[in-house]
Amino acid sequence: MDWAEEVLRKLREEGLYRRRRLRDGLLDFCSNDYLGLRDHPEVVEASLRVLKEEGLGSGASQLVSGYTRHHKELEEKLAEFKGTPACVLFGSGYLANLGTIPVLAGEGDLILSDELNHASLIDGCRMSKAERFVFKHRDYEEVREFLTKNRKKYRRVLIVTDTVFSMEGDLADLRELYKLSEEFDCLLYLDDAHGTGTIGEGRGALREFGLPWRENVVLMGTLSKALGSYGAFVCAEKRLVDLIVNRARTLIFTTSLPPSLCAGALKAVEILEKNPDLVKELRRRSKDIHRRLSDLPAEVPFHGTPIIPLIVGEEERALDISSRLYEEGILLQAIRYPAVPKGRARLRFTVSLRYKEEEIDLLLEKLDRCFKEV
Repeated sequence: MDWAEEVLRKLREEGLYRRRRLRDGLLDFCSNDYLGLRDHPEVVEASLRVLKEEGLGSGASQLVSGYTRHHKELEEKLAEFKGTPACVLFGSGYLANLGTIPVLAGEGDLILSDELNHASLIDGCRMSKAERFVFKHRDYEEVREFLTKNRKKYRRVLIVTDTVFSMEGDLADLRELYKLSEEFDCLLYLDDAHGTGTIGEGRGALREFGLPWRENVVLMGTLSKALGSYGAFVCAEKRLVDLIVNRARTLIFTTSLPPSLCAGALKAVEILEKNPDLVKELRRRSKDIHRRLSDLPAEVPFHGTPIIPLIVGEEERALDISSRLYEEGILLQAIRYPAVPKGRARLRFTVSLRYKEEEIDLLLEKLDRCFKEV
């Protein structure tokens, strides 16, 4: 195992070594539980009820015996919630992207992908046999120029993007992408993982931009962030969903979500539907916290979402600040290459409705001291 130790040594030297940290007993400021629903009493109660009825696991894949009424009810609710004809569940957002993208594009096709897309999107594109063109972040003029020159060479074209970029907090311009997909006859794959529950009255990016769903649009979302559960879903035209069920290997060859998680996620969607002001409050708090974080000696961009990066630049510096905070009982992880470009290391702060005012005060006090020390 000397080769493994050599690789680990290089990672340590470059400030890229990673280790898991227990969050027990810490103040967690980097969770994706934006609305604080993971321990909402109604969500927990719904999950426990089904856990007692159905047991811990689902027992098999969806195509064997792992598809229950709880899965079906959640899929129907999510399709309605997103304004699409149909929906299919996956075990995680990573599995959804890895399984669905190769179904939509293959040999003889083209995929255009934003350079800051999530790793699961990048890997999904790589798994496809389609040719790939990676465009500069949100540079849709580059997309237009490439398609103008090359569209006729390909059978199908798939444009792939996050809606809310998980490390930047900014949004894709869906109006421009809608125009491009219509003009050049493209499928549009939108990863709405961080948009679901945080923008567009909680319904995501299409609602935020005032756009209707169209049959060339495929929406992916997760249950594990603002909805407080675990798993993911893909919403699309009914025939596409049927095709995904028949062809997505990460759905066919893996055990389905436990029914209790489906029940909890369903309750979370219902709570969000009844309480759209939760999203307004999340945005209000995000603006207020960003204003206070802006006094730190770091680049602190804000795009109206609950993802607020504190960009410090050097990998070692981000790691040092994060480690000092951890010793003070605060969990705020350092995000480094390859999750972000080299030299753009950051502390990824996320806003949640679960934070108390005194906890934010404590965080700012500790951050200020750690930045000065480092």
